Amino acid sequence: MATDDINLLAERFVKKKKEYEIDKLFSALVKLSGSDLHLKVDRPPIIRVKGELQNLKRGPIDDEEMTRLILPIMDERNRKILNDTGGADFSHSCDVDGVSWRFRVNVLQQMGHLGMVARRINNFIPDLEKLHLPPSLYDLCKYSQGMILLAGVTGSGKSTTIASMLNWVNRHYRKHILTLEDPIEFLFTEDKCLINQREIGQDVVDFGIGMKHAVREDPDVMLVGEMRDRETFETAIHAAETGHLVFGTIHASSAPSTIGRILDLFPSSMHKAIRSALAFNMKGIVAQKLLPSCMEGVSRVPTVEVMFFNATVRKLILEEKDAKLSDAIRIGESEGMMDFTMSLKGLVNAKKIDRATAFEVAPNVEALKMALKGIEVKEPGIL
Repeated sequence: MATDDINLLAERFVKKKKEYEIDKLFSALVKLSGSDLHLKVDRPPIIRVKGELQNLKRGPIDDEEMTRLILPIMDERNRKILNDTGGADFSHSCDVDGVSWRFRVNVLQQMGHLGMVARRINNFIPDLEKLHLPPSLYDLCKYSQGMILLAGVTGSGKSTTIASMLNWVNRHYRKHILTLEDPIEFLFTEDKCLINQREIGQDVVDFGIGMKHAVREDPDVMLVGEMRDRETFETAIHAAETGHLVFGTIHASSAPSTIGRILDLFPSSMHKAIRSALAFNMKGIVAQKLLPSCMEGVSRVPTVEVMFFNATVRKLILEEKDAKLSDAIRIGESEGMMDFTMSLKGLVNAKKIDRATAFEVAPNVEALKMALKGIEVKEPGIL
């Protein structure tokens, strides 16, 4: 589909007022307490509620309606990105019963048809204390420089956790927080901190230029969004090396596997240098997954894995002994480290999740069974 064609189609459907047909579906998502809205040709609109997908009670969407729903909420830049790459990310907002809601939108092309997935963004940033996360995360917020990564799959709550950590900094320190996001998700309200939020494409042309600007904007704390490519990671680690506290997210299933995920962004000839940069600049990696809760009024709670970069972890990374990082996490429990087995045990014992849920997601079911029985597994030496 040519760019001119997309723009012409969009002009047919855009209304003069900022009211869009698709906002009726966003309103339904909010009213049903859904987290995500999925639109696919020849299917009814689908929403995710408490982790489960369900159809809205209406007919399927055809190509004409899909075009009418999606293109009007896209600006010219994002239409061009969609045309050139087959997908585009941006934010959208609309009012529902007098309250403004924001959504993170991905428009895609699949098998010749347009489609869309949108994530509802909470209007408020929850307090870190209310997210059922381990207290060791506060320690990560207290660093003055270095890098902190939140790892997990899409929908694992990374963005919420990282926003809550930044807001904790906002409530406790007088610093300058600068975010570079594509698109902006949570909107911060300044407390003790000065906060500037820049959206790629709207406030700055691209991420590389945004990072060049950032070093002249005197930030103490930076959020650089998702570590999805080599350029993003290189600029982020450089910022950490030059005295900034840098937060970011990455798609990885566990804290130890994040190391390999980062190395995959670079040619093997650079791996030794990247390991050194990680060992001396990374402060911690937090991996998390969201699980159904059995607590009244709480739909989901996170199970987390926390890896601090202590002397043992740094030594293992430098010596390319990544397979032993899981052992280092277990041995570092007294320092605030935690693996998924420890986390699941704590959630079950606190009656935040049921045992069936814990066993379903446990990386090692036998280890979890033993932990719940109070049997401590002795680890061999790892150095």
